[in-house]
Amino acid sequence: MPQLIPLMVLIPLIAAALTVILGRQPRLQVAISSTALTLTVVISAVQLWLIDLNGPAVVAVGGWAAPWGIALVVDRLSAIMLLISSIMLLGVLIYSIGQGVADRHRETPVSIFHPSYLILSAGVFTTFIAGDLFNLYVGFEVLLASSYVLLTLGGTGERIRAGVTYIIVSLVSSLFFLASIALIYGATGTVNMAQLSVRLAELPADVQLVLHLLLLIGFGIKAAVFPLSFWLPDSYPTAPAPVTAVFAGLLTKVGVYALIRTETVLFAGQDLSALFLVVGSLTMVVGILGALAQADIKRLLSFTLVSHIGYMLFGIGLASTLGLAATIYYVVHHITVQTTLFLTTGLIERIGGATSINRLAGLLKASPLVAILFFIPALNLGGIPPFSGFIGKVGLFAAGVDEPSPLVWVGIAAGAVTSLLTLYALARFWNMAFWRGQSELKGYESVLIESLQEAPEAPHASVAVKTRTVPASMLAVTTGMVALTVALTVFAGPLFGFAERAAENLETPTTYIETVFPGGVQ
Repeated sequence: MPQLIPLMVLIPLIAAALTVILGRQPRLQVAISSTALTLTVVISAVQLWLIDLNGPAVVAVGGWAAPWGIALVVDRLSAIMLLISSIMLLGVLIYSIGQGVADRHRETPVSIFHPSYLILSAGVFTTFIAGDLFNLYVGFEVLLASSYVLLTLGGTGERIRAGVTYIIVSLVSSLFFLASIALIYGATGTVNMAQLSVRLAELPADVQLVLHLLLLIGFGIKAAVFPLSFWLPDSYPTAPAPVTAVFAGLLTKVGVYALIRTETVLFAGQDLSALFLVVGSLTMVVGILGALAQADIKRLLSFTLVSHIGYMLFGIGLASTLGLAATIYYVVHHITVQTTLFLTTGLIERIGGATSINRLAGLLKASPLVAILFFIPALNLGGIPPFSGFIGKVGLFAAGVDEPSPLVWVGIAAGAVTSLLTLYALARFWNMAFWRGQSELKGYESVLIESLQEAPEAPHASVAVKTRTVPASMLAVTTGMVALTVALTVFAGPLFGFAERAAENLETPTTYIETVFPGGVQ
C-alpha cells in the first residue's frame, strides 16, 4: 500500500496546524498530538511488514513520475527508521505531557511545544522517505527550524546561548548541503537519487570526489562526526529533558541515515572506506575521552552520543553486507538506548535536584525504580552481554574480522576500548549518584571524581535545581522504553535478520533504481 507513505508526513503536519489553531485548548492539543503520533506508529509498522514482504515501494506525488515529479521511496532501511523514530517520538511526547502537567508547562509550554514537536516529527519522517536530494534537504530544514524553537523553550540565557551555537552550526551544515545539491544538479541535470546513482558514476573521478566530500561534510556535521562534533555537548544538555531525549536519539541518526544513502546509492562505485574507518575510530576515542572528564550526566551522555556515532561510521566503512547489517541494527539500538538514558536523566534531575555527580547521592534509597531504569540501559550502552549493545558491537567486530586490514583492526581496538570506557563512565556515575549514601555527599573525596568538569557555565551559573514530584506517566513511559531496549535483545535474531535483508538491498543499488524507474533510468 504505497498510499500510506505520504501519510507519515501529512498526519503530523495537519496535526501541527490544528494544534496552532487550538492554542488556547491544551487538552485538545494533547489529544491531537498523541493521536497523530500513534497513527504514525501504526502506519510505519504496517509499512515495515508490507515492504519486508513485497519489497520497496514508491509514490509519485501528484501523479508526476520521476524524474519530473517528486518520488517518495520506502525500502527496508527507510521502513525500520520510520518505525523506531515514530515509537521514540510518541514515547517522548507522552513523557513530556506528564512533565508539563506536573510543572504547569513552565519548561514545555503547550501552545508552542506541540506544534513545534509535530513539525519536527514531519521533518524527520520526510528525510527517511525522500527520493531526491532536494526533498532530503527540505526534510532537514523542517526538522532544524522546529528544533531551534524546542531547544530554546523557556528562554533562559543558557538555552539561548546554546541555541545560537546550534543555529550557526546547522546553517553552515545546510550551506554545504545546498551547495552540494547545486553542484550535483549542474553536473548531472537531476537531483533524483536513483537517477544520480547512474549519472554520478559517469562523471570524472576528481569531480565525483569533490561532490562526494562536500556531501559528507554537510552530513557529517549533522551526524556529529569528529572533528565536526564540537557543537553537540554544549547544545543538547541545556534543553528540557524530553527535547534533549528526542534530539539525542534521533537528530544525529538522520545524518547517519544520509551518510548510508550517500555511500550505497549515490556513490556506490567510489570507495572512501579508509576515510570512514579513520574518522570512525577518532570519533569513538575522542568522544569517550570527553565523556570521562564530565561530572554532569547530561554532558557525559552527550559525549557518549558522539563516541557511539563512531561505531556506525566504522560499519559504513567496512562496505560489506554484514557491516551494513550490523550498522543498521546498531542505529536502532542506539536510538532506543540513548533516548531512554536521557529520559531517565530527567527523572534523576527531578528526584535529586541536580544532574552532577558532585551534587547527587542516595538515589538508590530515594528511588530504587529509577536506579534500575538507569542501570539497565547503562549496561546496554556499555556493551555488557547479552544486551543489544553487545550484540551490535559483536556484529560490527565480526564484520571487521571478515574484511581484515590495519585500519579495520585499529577500529576494532578503538571500539573495544570505547565500550569499556563507556561502561566505566556510566558505572562511576551510578556509583556516586545511587550507591553513595546521602550522608557522604558533603566533603566526599574519591579518585572516581577527581578532575571532573562541571558544566562550562559553572560556578557562575546555577547548576542545582529544586526537587520535584515525578508523575506516574513519566515513570511508566521510561519503564516502557527500558522494556523496549530489552526487547531488542530478546528479538535480536529477527531484527538482525531484517537488518541483513535491508543491507542486501543497499549493497545492490539496482533494486532501489528499479523501484523508482521500473522501465530503466531515463
